[in-house]
Amino acid sequence: MTLKIPPAAPADLPSIAQFIRDLADYEKLSHEVRFDEAKLAANLFGPRPYAEVVIGEIDGNPQGFALFFHNFSTFEGRPGIYLEDLFVRPEARGSGLGKALLSHLARLCVERDCARLEWSVLDWNTPSIGFYRSLGARLMDEWTVMRVDGEALASLADSAA
Repeated sequence: MTLKIPPAAPADLPSIAQFIRDLADYEKLSHEVRFDEAKLAANLFGPRPYAEVVIGEIDGNPQGFALFFHNFSTFEGRPGIYLEDLFVRPEARGSGLGKALLSHLARLCVERDCARLEWSVLDWNTPSIGFYRSLGARLMDEWTVMRVDGEALASLADSAA
């Protein structure tokens, strides 16, 4: 069995879109998926990419992905990598691909002089939490994620002077 983690290319867009849908299904959030593939392609592979993707391959077959982007720590004065999505197909779990994807991102952090690798995990996802802890990750219990979207985002934007 050969594991490879190549950077995604525009030709990988159908696989990326399916991985996103499969992840949403696993997380019971399929109703939240509303991306347009053309916009996704432009945002990943256009003149100003907003995120990067790597594909997790087993014997040349795409079996998972990681979508990530840079954030910044003012306390550290350095960038970090935020892992937005990580997904490995159920039939490929236990193959080492999930660890390989996270190890790849950790290596990118070190190469890019990033202070940290961060991500969110649903609190009910105990298998993933256990897996992440086994790699040295720690829960950031003292932080609560906040979000403004939809009408609230438009309203807040309208209130700008």
